[in-house]
Order: sequence, then C-alpha cells, then structure tokens
Amino acid sequence: MSKSPMTAAGAQRLREELHRLKTVDRPRITNAIAEARALGDLKENAEYHAAREQQSFAEGRVADIEGKLGNAEIIDVTKVNAYGRVVFGATIKLLNVNNDAEVTYRIVGEDEADIKAGLVSINSPVARGLIGKSEGDAVRVQVPSGTVEYEILIVLYI
Repeated sequence: MSKSPMTAAGAQRLREELHRLKTVDRPRITNAIAEARALGDLKENAEYHAAREQQSFAEGRVADIEGKLGNAEIIDVTKVNAYGRVVFGATIKLLNVNNDAEVTYRIVGEDEADIKAGLVSINSPVARGLIGKSEGDAVRVQVPSGTVEYEILIVLYI
C-alpha cells in the first residue's frame, strides 16, 4: 500500500483530535454508559443506547485517525526548497485571468482538503494543473464548470 501525502500541520491536527478522543471523550462516554447502566433495564434505556452509539462513533474515529497517520507520508514544506515551483504543501497566490480575481490555495492531502479554507487536495484538477509550474507561469485548468486560466503570482513554502 502506498503512503498518502499529508502536511505536517494536517498530521498535527489529527494527533490533537486523537489525543482528545482518547483522553477526554473515551472517559466521558465510559462514565455515561456506567451511569445509564445504573438506571436499570437496558432494553428501553435511551441514555444507554445513546452513549453506546457515541462510543461506537468515537472508537471508529480513533481507528480511522490511527490508520490515516499510520499510512501518511508527512511532508514539511518549510524544509523544501523547490526554487519557486509548485509542490505539495506549497501555498500559491493565483490570478484568475478570466475574471481578474486573486485566489490563494494551499495544496494538501486528500483528508485535509477544505476549499472554503483555501486547502485543495493534491488530487484535484487545480492542484494537478499547478504542480511543477513556477511563479509567472500561465496555467489552464479543466474544472467541472469549464476551463479556468490562472497566472501564478507567488509560491510560498510556509
């Protein structure tokens, strides 16, 4: 199985969530289950069933995060000198030539993507079109709504 790229910041966020799930959520849910059991009949105990459902979700999320971190190739873009080229983890300021709008994207791993926050997946059409290009290059990207032409204004490794 090949490793999935992940930024150092993305890995840190997952580690923090994993820590919270294990040290805060697990004990809280365990206590809720114990309290619900003390109420008696478990068949018709809504609190018990809700706590068990929370436990199932939390344990599933723990397993998911551990799997993602175990399969991650963590790339710290601050230690990369790509000489102005767009690489994984780079932050790119673009000019949309079609409407003169400036946008800023950071190329991240699949699990970190959040277009509203300017985080685009390495597998997205925009990222695939930008990878390997340099500051000043014009790039045509095929997106679901058509073709967009960008000019790369700045490439940062932060």
